[in-house]
Amino acid sequence: MEIIYSETNEEAGRKAAVKGAELIRQTIITRGEAAIILATGASQFQMLNILVKEDVDWKKVTSFHLDEYIGLPATHPASFRKYLRERFADRVPLREFIYVNGDNDPAAECRRLNKIIRKFSVDVAFIGIGENGHIAFNDPPADFETDDPYIIVDLDDACRKQQLGEGWFPSLSDVPERAISMSVKQIMKSGAIICTVPDLRKADAVRKTLNEKISPEVPASVLRNHGSAWLYLDKDSESML
Repeated sequence: MEIIYSETNEEAGRKAAVKGAELIRQTIITRGEAAIILATGASQFQMLNILVKEDVDWKKVTSFHLDEYIGLPATHPASFRKYLRERFADRVPLREFIYVNGDNDPAAECRRLNKIIRKFSVDVAFIGIGENGHIAFNDPPADFETDDPYIIVDLDDACRKQQLGEGWFPSLSDVPERAISMSVKQIMKSGAIICTVPDLRKADAVRKTLNEKISPEVPASVLRNHGSAWLYLDKDSESML
């Protein structure tokens, strides 16, 4: 995993977006199309704002949604569908965006998504790392073994407190306890991974990701096993290295 340091959140996001767009363009030249994965959260604001401005033939790109809360309507301020529509899907002319519908029966929704994504080879995954070291909503101890692309997960207290701390919910009791998440194995199948992790809140998770043994207890540590992964940090998130 290659680590790219920046002074600011804005610079880290810009570098991540530029690299990701380059990889998408290369894939379109090679295969005529591309498939990507997009994450949400405060860590992705800057990256997405630059990515939508990049010179990419978006009509040849299919995008998959990384995760979504179960039972949260798409109109809720914290909905990841709402987030991605406003910050990405409504700003570029994609071939298609495959959303995770948290309003559907969770098991049926996983089956629907799994059937779709198995038809694709994902080229670039744009992800982050949670304060508890999760990737997507795979909280520790994460399942490194399941082959199902999308799974139902329980959110731990640290994950739910992060969502509250970022201002998405008025109280902890309002944060859902379950979600549909892309699995660790499915993320790792991506041809390339662009991982954008700014902010002091993520410093300890970054330290564990890079310095502790690869383990389900630190889900993001598995990224070190990927041959084409880039980790974009700012001066705050790298401060404990």
